[in-house]
Amino acid sequence: MYPESTSAASVAHEAPNQSPWASPPLIKHKYWFERTFNTGLAHTIVGIVGNVISFGLFLSPMPTFFQIYKKKAVEEFQPYPYLGTVMNCIIWIFYGLPFITKDNILVLTINGVGLGIEILYLTVYFVYANDRKKRLRVAQIIGLEALLTVGIVLLAIFVFHSRRTLMVGIIADVFNIIMYLSPLAIARKVIKTRSVEYMPFWLSLAAFSNGICWTIYGLLQFDIFILVSNGLGSISGFLQLCLYAYFYFNGDHKTKDQVKKPSAEVQLSNLPIGAA
Repeated sequence: MYPESTSAASVAHEAPNQSPWASPPLIKHKYWFERTFNTGLAHTIVGIVGNVISFGLFLSPMPTFFQIYKKKAVEEFQPYPYLGTVMNCIIWIFYGLPFITKDNILVLTINGVGLGIEILYLTVYFVYANDRKKRLRVAQIIGLEALLTVGIVLLAIFVFHSRRTLMVGIIADVFNIIMYLSPLAIARKVIKTRSVEYMPFWLSLAAFSNGICWTIYGLLQFDIFILVSNGLGSISGFLQLCLYAYFYFNGDHKTKDQVKKPSAEVQLSNLPIGAA
């Protein structure tokens, strides 16, 4: 905590990575906000709640992979959502490192756990993908993600220096927004069929709650990048719940025999299972 006599310029000099903008007024406002509202405890509690919800979302595809394990085949299952989540987790892990941003250990931990879970999912896919082309495709994408990660790390360390928080934050936001918008594929199917059979309510609610928690977390810490992407994710989740409510009461109410239930892949693979 900085004393009242500390100048804005010295604050900016001592904490170049705590604000994405090297702007003394914004940094001064951040510390005024923290002193006035004593956000430390609330920030930790909300972060822990966000970790719990995100962990649940990371585990939500488990039934899909259990079916793959039982059948010993991936069938028509697609790995792309999980490959995307791997990259999303990697970027947020990098963003949570102390030399990029400070006091983001909860962002670091949940994305580290999520990365491990996603790698486990992809390992199951790779083992039971009988088609050599599918395995090759997964290996190629993972290789590209590895090269992209190395490139981002090198640029952040050797090129952007004091602006590395800005650079990594923007990239992390882009990936996070894509993850939150991915359920639009299900939304299109709901509108087309006028049935909510294709939209799992509880997972949609969990995704919305996840966005809300991390939005509050970003607000308490005054982290513009966590705030923006998860704020947009909260809006996206709210609109999905509104869509569910509309077609639940006004859509086609067919019996289970008339409506073909979606596969676990359709239900789970298009949900925003990234965190932060």
